[in-house]
Amino acid sequence: MYPMNTTRQPDRSAHPAARPTEAARKSPAKEAAVKKSAPKKSTAKTWPAAKPAAAPKPSRVARAAAAGGAGRLFEVRRSGVHGRGVYAIAPIAKGTTIVEYKGQMITWKQAERRHPHNPKDPDHTFFFQIDERHVIDAAVGGNAARWINHACHPNCESDIDEDNYRVFIKALRRIAPGEELFYDYGLSIDERYTPKVKKQFACHCGARDCRGTMLSPKR
Repeated sequence: MYPMNTTRQPDRSAHPAARPTEAARKSPAKEAAVKKSAPKKSTAKTWPAAKPAAAPKPSRVARAAAAGGAGRLFEVRRSGVHGRGVYAIAPIAKGTTIVEYKGQMITWKQAERRHPHNPKDPDHTFFFQIDERHVIDAAVGGNAARWINHACHPNCESDIDEDNYRVFIKALRRIAPGEELFYDYGLSIDERYTPKVKKQFACHCGARDCRGTMLSPKR
């Protein structure tokens, strides 16, 4: 996944400043997926436990899916878009909270020190921005959600609970078994979107309205 899968990707770039736009974080997002080596000694802080009442609760079936038990909704396998992907293996109703994007909670400064996760593929990270300070690093303690790929016309969206520093992936429409799950990473960087930069964050979702890049349009 490129959340930055940057994204939602998910930090997904070699640009430490890269991060999802506010609009992207409120609607179809990444991995976001987020854009953005590891410090010798981790300084990650532990945040207070999330308040269950304030966070959207996955359905019973979705909880079983996250645990890999009976009635699971999805599985991870090779994607035709990029690397690994997440596929529905049961019907998913519109509005269903499918899975939580999990990982270690860190700050942007820590994310910048950890970048890149893979020096051979520096634009591929598992950072997901919560707000201007908090970032989820799904490379540490992450789950299947980190493999959900970007698409310009997605069937899912990221729902960010900023009060409790949690991210949930929800279905935008009914999803049939066999469909790959996608959400819009909504990546953004401060520098100008040159052809080279757009290619660096190229999108291969194949949608008729594909914008050709995982970067959000500049306003």
